[in-house]
Amino acid sequence: MKSNQKEKIFSNKFIQNFLENESSVTLNNKYQFAEIASSLAYYLKSFSNINKLLDYISLIFKHIFSEDVILIIPLNFEGEIWNENIKISAKDEYLKIQEEINIFLNQFHFSKNFKLKEILMFENALKNNFKEYKIETNKILSRGKCRGFIYIFSEDNSKQSITEDNNFNFIANCLAVGLENHYLIKTKKRHENVDREISTGAEIQSQLLPDYCPIIHGIDLAAHCRPALKLGGDYYDFMCLKTNISEKRKEKSRWAFVIGDVMGKGIPAGLLMTMLRGMLRAEVLTGLPPDRILHDLNQLAINDLDQSHRFVTLFYSDYDPRTRKLRFANAAHNPPLLWKSADQEIKKLDAEGFVLGLQKDAEYHCGEIKLNENDLVLYYTDGVIDTSNSLGQRFDEERLIKTLSKLCKQSYTSQEILNKIFKKLDDFTGQNRNLEDDASMIIFQLK
Repeated sequence: MKSNQKEKIFSNKFIQNFLENESSVTLNNKYQFAEIASSLAYYLKSFSNINKLLDYISLIFKHIFSEDVILIIPLNFEGEIWNENIKISAKDEYLKIQEEINIFLNQFHFSKNFKLKEILMFENALKNNFKEYKIETNKILSRGKCRGFIYIFSEDNSKQSITEDNNFNFIANCLAVGLENHYLIKTKKRHENVDREISTGAEIQSQLLPDYCPIIHGIDLAAHCRPALKLGGDYYDFMCLKTNISEKRKEKSRWAFVIGDVMGKGIPAGLLMTMLRGMLRAEVLTGLPPDRILHDLNQLAINDLDQSHRFVTLFYSDYDPRTRKLRFANAAHNPPLLWKSADQEIKKLDAEGFVLGLQKDAEYHCGEIKLNENDLVLYYTDGVIDTSNSLGQRFDEERLIKTLSKLCKQSYTSQEILNKIFKKLDDFTGQNRNLEDDASMIIFQLK
C-alpha cells in the first residue's frame, strides 16, 4: 500500500465518510474488514495521538455493530479514570440516552486515586440508573493489566453477546494495544526526565568532590572516586583548617583528609553524602581533634540519617606538615593502610568508633602517628575490596594489601600507584563487568 493511500485510510474523516455512506457495512465483508484492519494497523504502527484512536474506535463501534450504545472508559498512564477521553458511541436514534449517560458520568465523580474496586460501585450505579438496558462489561486488557473498560448497552436481552464476536474482540484488542503504547510512551518520557535529573545531580555531585589535589608541603597526593551508578554514596575531601591565609602558607598548615561511605548507592546515598559534606566542612573549621569532630558530626546528622534508615562510615584525619604527625578517628570505616618504608611492611590505621547515624551517644577515640620519609597511606572505601569477578571471588583486603605492598617497593608516584590499583581492579573483575559498589581511594606519601 502506498504512503498516500495509508494516510487516506488513516484519516478519521475518511473512515467516518466510509462508514456513514455504507449503511449495511459489516466486518464479515472481507474488503471492508481489510480497510478497517489496515487503518488500525497503520495507526498503531505510527502511533502519535491516543485521542484520535479512541475517536476512531468509537466511530467503528457506532457504524459497524448493532448495539445501541457503547461506552469506552480508558485508564490513563497513572492508572486513573481518563475523564477527558471517555467516549460514547451511540446510534442516531439513541442520542438522548447518550446525553443521559453524559449527565450520569458528570454526577459520578471517580476519586483521583482511583482503584479498580471502585469500578464495581460505578457499574452497580450504572445498571441501577439504566435498568431498561442490558449492560455488559468488557475489560480492556494488555499484558495482563487493565487499561480500561467497555460497556455495551442493548434493549434486546435475547441478542447474542457482542463480547463473543471475534470482530469486536479484534477491535477491542487494537484499542488495548493503543492504550498500552500510550502508557509505554509516557513511561519512557518519564524515565528520560528522571535520567536527565540524575545526570544533572551526578554532575553537581562530581563538582562537590575536589577538582584537584591540593599542594601540601612534603606530600605527594592523589585521589579518585569511581561511582557504580551515576550518583554515588562515596565521599572524600581535603580541607585546610585555616581559611584566611595565603595559598603559600596553606601548604605548611594543618590539613584534614576524610573519606566516607553511605550505606547503599545511587540517589539516596548521593543526597545523604552531599548533606554530610556540608555538615563536616562546618565542623572542620572549629579545629577540634578528630574524635570530637566525629562526635559532633554524629550528633548533627543522626536525626536525618535515622529517618532515611541509613548509616555512614567515615574516617577523619588531620595532618601537620611541620611535625609530620597524623591524627585520626574512625567511624567504623575500612582502616587506611599505612606503608612503613623503614620496616617494609603495611599496618592498619584504626581507632575505636561507631558508625554515624545509629547511636546518639556514640563515642570516638583519637589515634596519632608520626610519619617518616617515603611512608605512604592509602584510604579506600569498601567498593574496592568488595568488587567480585565472574567466579564470585572478592578482591578482598588481603589482595589489596599485597598489591599495595608490591607497588610501594618500587619508585612510583601516588598517582601511578592509584592508577595501577584501579587497573588491577579492572583486570580482576574482567571485561564488561562494572564495579558493584562505589570505589574511592586517596593516596598520599611523604617525599
